[in-house]
Amino acid sequence: MSFFKKNNTYKTKEWKITKKCLNLILESSKSTYPNEFGALLRVDTEDIETIIELVLLPGTISGETHAIFRLNMLPIDFSVVGSVHSHPSYHPIPSKPDLQLFSRFGKIHIITAQPYNETSWKAYDYKGKEKKLIVI
Repeated sequence: MSFFKKNNTYKTKEWKITKKCLNLILESSKSTYPNEFGALLRVDTEDIETIIELVLLPGTISGETHAIFRLNMLPIDFSVVGSVHSHPSYHPIPSKPDLQLFSRFGKIHIITAQPYNETSWKAYDYKGKEKKLIVI
């Protein structure tokens, strides 16, 4: 997350995601089922707290219990801020491997779950703490 110093205090801006990007995530999760869908999240360079696109990383491996990112394939791109992946279950709760990824890469992460609709996903920070993500 971005921090802005103002009067010796830090303010955290709220993360947002475009409805179009969220719909793409949910549809991709549905179409990949029973395997997990995985991608990276890209923000608008003019509004660095708004997620607008997905980055499909070459070499990502998807299976019924995992989506493995080959982060060495990531180009230098400072607009990539986190990850998204689906769970084939009904629970968008991070697993231990999810938490390990969150702690090593990115600031914001999304997990989708069945039935892959507007209420079956959650966002997390790099510590695995649930974060509010505003759909715009």
